Amino acid sequence: MSVALAALDAVIHTQGPKGGRKIPMTDFHVAYGEDPARECVLEHGELITAVELPNTPFFRRSHYLKVRDRASFEFALASAAVALEVKDGKITQARIALGGVATKPWRSLEAEKALIGAKPEEAVYTRAAREALKGARARKHNDFKIPLAKRVLVRALTVVGAMA
Repeated sequence: MSVALAALDAVIHTQGPKGGRKIPMTDFHVAYGEDPARECVLEHGELITAVELPNTPFFRRSHYLKVRDRASFEFALASAAVALEVKDGKITQARIALGGVATKPWRSLEAEKALIGAKPEEAVYTRAAREALKGARARKHNDFKIPLAKRVLVRALTVVGAMA
């Protein structure tokens, strides 16, 4: 769900000993660092009290695709949450977030920019996927994830692009 919330500009509301906070979902998770047990920015004693999703009309045209090893509640090998607005045959707004390829949901502003002004078609989606994964670096046993994430993203965009 975190990947979809990142794509849809969600804001996490919290309450804790230091008061309330509003945290954009893209800032909620932390990158892998010194403390592998720390996954998010919540402080000791802080609780999530609400998740706010903006009332953005083009988010109705969205899709989440998760690819995993088996049909269970496994973590995603790769996932994509996308939303598109298409007017007069051109993409006017886009949101893209990837999961399973980093230690936190990966929002790709570069891929979103690659879509704006273009026709909703596979060649454009493929270009956006290349932009989304341009800086990706594989580790010893996960180099398959980069091409997999590209394919997942293209497929999710294809589904959304075909929505009426």
